[in-house]
Amino acid sequence: MAGLQTEFSFTLPKGYVDDSGTLHRHGTMRLATARDEIEPLRDPRVSGADDPYLTVVVLSRVVTELGTITQVTPREIEGLFAADLAYLQDLYGIINFGSPEELDELRRSTDGVAPVSEAPAAAPEPVADAPAPDADAELDDDEDDIDDPPPSRNRRRAIEEVRSTAVE
Repeated sequence: MAGLQTEFSFTLPKGYVDDSGTLHRHGTMRLATARDEIEPLRDPRVSGADDPYLTVVVLSRVVTELGTITQVTPREIEGLFAADLAYLQDLYGIINFGSPEELDELRRSTDGVAPVSEAPAAAPEPVADAPAPDADAELDDDEDDIDDPPPSRNRRRAIEEVRSTAVE
C-alpha cells in the first residue's frame, strides 16, 4: 500500500539568487495544513484575505528548502523572480488541490529551461513574419474550425482564497 506523498520536489524556471550571488533552482514544498492557511492571517504584515502578501507568507511556510537554504522565510519568497513566484503558486495549488497529471505537466514546463545564469546572451533567432491578411478578404465569423484550448483552472487563486471568517 502506497503512503501519502507530503513533500514534492521542484525546479524553478529561473531560480532564486541570494545575496552572495548563488543561484538556487531546486527545492521542496510540502502539503499545506489548515494552520498554514490560518496563521498568516494573523501576521501583522497581512491586512486581510485579499492582501497579496498573504501568498508570500503562506509559501514561506510550505517551501521547506530552496537550494542550500533550509529555512525559507518571506524574505526569500519576496526575492523570487515573478515567473518563479507564479510557478510556486501553481505548484501549491496543484499539490494541495490538483491531480498527479497536473503535477507532471507543471514539472515538464520547466524541463530544459535555462536558469538565469545560464541563459544565452545572444538575441533569439528572428521569426518569419506571417503574411498580412488580404484587406479585400471577407472576415470569417465561423469559428467552428478553430480549436481553442480548454480553459485552464487558475490554481493560484486557491492560495489567495483563504478567508478570515474563522480568525476574527
